[in-house]
Amino acid sequence: MNASTRPLRVWDLPTRIFHWLLAFCVISSIISGEVGGDAIIWHFRLGYCVIALLIFRVVWGFVGGYWSRFKQFFYSPLTILRYLRGQSKPEHEVGHNPLGSLSVWGLLFILGAQVATGLMSDDEIASQGPLVQFITGATSSLATSYHKHWGKVIIILLIALHIAAILFYFFKKKENLIRPMLRGDKDVQVDIDLLPSQDKATQRITALIIFAAIAFTVAYAVQRLG
Repeated sequence: MNASTRPLRVWDLPTRIFHWLLAFCVISSIISGEVGGDAIIWHFRLGYCVIALLIFRVVWGFVGGYWSRFKQFFYSPLTILRYLRGQSKPEHEVGHNPLGSLSVWGLLFILGAQVATGLMSDDEIASQGPLVQFITGATSSLATSYHKHWGKVIIILLIALHIAAILFYFFKKKENLIRPMLRGDKDVQVDIDLLPSQDKATQRITALIIFAAIAFTVAYAVQRLG
């Protein structure tokens, strides 16, 4: 930070924890799925964790910190086009910019599809998702095929694209995108009036209560369906 910039709280603690937990769970679930055998148990457990995290993010997208709310990175096609043409606004460089927002929406959607198909998958050997009992064999077969092949490939590609974008910003634009997701603050111009994300104890306790309720509900549902 220099004399012309000031720190702005962009990512509240719940958002940051969500981000890193999701990254850990997704990567670990891919690895455990590839290993197979006894690791499949952890593949399922990690999948349930991803479900809880995604539901939490949806809720937090409405009640979370200012820059974590969906309305702050829900851009129209025209805004995205203008951004690509170099017609950006100061706030575009604080949270998720119009181009980066597409990656966020895409990742949330694809992960949602992946866990949904995982719940309906059946390896026809030793493990099956808890929703298999409610669908036809043909539907389960399609879900299993997508989950094990296309879904996994798309997620890996999106992760690679995400990492590539981070490296591009770091080396090409001299902007560290990882630091704000670790410390919460981002350096912005002092003469730009931008609202910070609320990140006090009240918000953190609220997030903990919300996630605990979601995790309990997911665990209870899985147990009942199992």
